[in-house]
Amino acid sequence: MKLTLIAAASTVVTLSFSALAEDMPGMKMDGMGGMQMQQETKQSPVATAEGTIKAIDTTKNTVTIAHGAVPAVQWPPMTMAFSVTKDQLTGLTAGDRVTFSFRLDGNKATIVSIKQ
Repeated sequence: MKLTLIAAASTVVTLSFSALAEDMPGMKMDGMGGMQMQQETKQSPVATAEGTIKAIDTTKNTVTIAHGAVPAVQWPPMTMAFSVTKDQLTGLTAGDRVTFSFRLDGNKATIVSIKQ
């Protein structure tokens, strides 16, 4: 008997949450034009590292950097290519020692800022 009551109560609670989640077509939004809805965008945190530019590829918009460990993303020292914009490459050449910040998006690392 107790199991039946628990199952019935669980069903009622589940259906209540389902009903609350539905759109409310009858709700009037008049007078709320001044309110701005903000969409939450979750971006990966920015990590900072230092390294030496090994290569620049302006056709692929990448810069290859031999960098030290990056504790913020649990990376050991390595050499890898980062995506960049052409503007970020201005004045940089292979062999330059740089400090840079980057953001991870899946398996892609994109330079946010880079300077000598």
